[in-house]
Amino acid sequence: MKQFLFSLVAALMLAGCGSSTSTVAKKNNVVVHLDLVNITEDKVAVSVTPPTLTEAEIVYHLPKIIPGTYSVDDYGKMVEQFKAYDAQGKELPVQALSTNSWQIKEAQKLAKVTYLVNDTFDSERGGGFGGGIFSPAGTNINAGKNFMINQHGFVGYFEGKKDINYELKITHPDSMFGATSLLDTDASATSDVFIAERYNELVDNPIMYGKPDFTSFQVDGMDILFSVYSPNAKHSAAVLSPAIEKMIRAQKKFLGPVNNNKKYTILLYLSETDKPDARGFGALEHNTSTTVVFPEMMPAEALGKQLIDVVSHEFFHIVTPLGVHSHEIHYFDFNNPKMSQHLWMYEGVTEYFANLFQVNQGLISEDDFYKRMANKISEAKRMNDTMPFTEMSQNVLTEPYKSQYLNVYSKGALIGMCIDIIIREKSNGTRGILDLMQKLTEKYGPSRPFLDAELFDEVTAMTYPEVGTFLRTHVSGSTPIDYASYFAKMGVGKGKIQKPENVMFLKRTPCITANSNKEIVVRNDTELSPFMQGIGLKADDIITGIDGKSYTMDAIGPLMDAVQKWKENDSVTLTVTRGGKPLTLNGKVVFSYIENEGYITLDPSKNQLKTSWLKG
Repeated sequence: MKQFLFSLVAALMLAGCGSSTSTVAKKNNVVVHLDLVNITEDKVAVSVTPPTLTEAEIVYHLPKIIPGTYSVDDYGKMVEQFKAYDAQGKELPVQALSTNSWQIKEAQKLAKVTYLVNDTFDSERGGGFGGGIFSPAGTNINAGKNFMINQHGFVGYFEGKKDINYELKITHPDSMFGATSLLDTDASATSDVFIAERYNELVDNPIMYGKPDFTSFQVDGMDILFSVYSPNAKHSAAVLSPAIEKMIRAQKKFLGPVNNNKKYTILLYLSETDKPDARGFGALEHNTSTTVVFPEMMPAEALGKQLIDVVSHEFFHIVTPLGVHSHEIHYFDFNNPKMSQHLWMYEGVTEYFANLFQVNQGLISEDDFYKRMANKISEAKRMNDTMPFTEMSQNVLTEPYKSQYLNVYSKGALIGMCIDIIIREKSNGTRGILDLMQKLTEKYGPSRPFLDAELFDEVTAMTYPEVGTFLRTHVSGSTPIDYASYFAKMGVGKGKIQKPENVMFLKRTPCITANSNKEIVVRNDTELSPFMQGIGLKADDIITGIDGKSYTMDAIGPLMDAVQKWKENDSVTLTVTRGGKPLTLNGKVVFSYIENEGYITLDPSKNQLKTSWLKG
């Protein structure tokens, strides 16, 4: 689930406006105040000062839907006690038109709108995909501890006034730090003031307040801020940051000149799953930031791996739709949206890049990449494989199309892969889909949207006729894709692969079990693996430690992670209990092998072309 909108307030605009709010106040702007100090019944008080109004009536909206979530969420349902006042503090007549819209009478007298906002995290059940607001698009109010300020959950817009300046003032406890890509123009320790050129920009910049736990670093001219909220301090930015930095360095290297963002913020919220808290795990992208939600109970290594896969996808959204998008996205209507036909590009190509860059930069193996694509083929086949992707995309808010949305991460990514392969083949390896996206970015970019109906012709003109034929046959058409024929273009096909088996297994059968004390016990009813026999393990031995680290069945996950990293002939030391006495065993890693079906090189004459695809 993602969000796509527009850029951080530019330095030139700030220089022109000055750092004081009084200069901005001379403009016809909207001023919003969020009070994070005086929390009443887990609700935040919001005050909105309108621009000068001449209308007899005006409608104030909170979003029904936000870009990138592809679901109707009705953020107005979290609002209570909506009131409007004139300059003398007299209430003006207000009529609720819908869940998300309020009509204010005598609008020319309007001086202030006030309301209370509930958060979404406390009331989540399914966390998105049909189970409510997707957590990374949601809000959190935890007085004195954490506030997840996804702006669309707190701030609305006056009808017809989205494109004027917004000034957002947030008062907060001095113990809390607000992590965001927005620039705070107030030096106070208890007040932040942010300025955005228009509503779309404001909601494109989330803020997470909490006890300061962040790291910052620079990658090729881009300032990265990584902020973490871990309620029980199980995780920290300092521990997780190296994996994030390694990932972003690899992404920047992969993208080359395609991206020139100067700032990027990653907001990681870790949820307590045993309490009323966020339940929708994943991330939501913005132009210069990403909000991420995962369970706090995850082990650090597993969390780090998930962050690489999920955040890398969000980061690649700076290419599309943030960098290249249609009119439907550029002029997004938060309450009556028209959806674009091109989710195959916005989500599919993005997901493809999130996997391709990892094999390109050596973060995963060639075999790992093929496995990921094979899994996507299996997932896509479980969906409606004859539904035209453009049709599904344009109607994704309603059934039967809505239930096919998840295919954007499977078939959508495979569409990107096939286009990449076509371009590689036709250009003899000199170009690929990244080159296409760079050309589209150069022609359009964030401020010049394309017309939905013209994109296929534009892509064809920038590449080859075969790409156009593929798009019309398999993307706007209903013909399923023969993926094997595209792998074959790179000399790759299905074959038998000999893979080393986990040394605690033999022929896919585990050689260890647990006793009543949750100790790891060598089984007495099965043949042991060559490694276990070679190092001297015997039936009923209790394995207490490996290489100086203690393990029980409660820590079997970390043990298996450690074992998976072993290489043939590595030296290993095991501590065991045999017959009630401690024993130390030393030996070398020896693997047994199992045969799997996977993708392998079948035509070595195409190795150079394949290398340009995966490593070019």
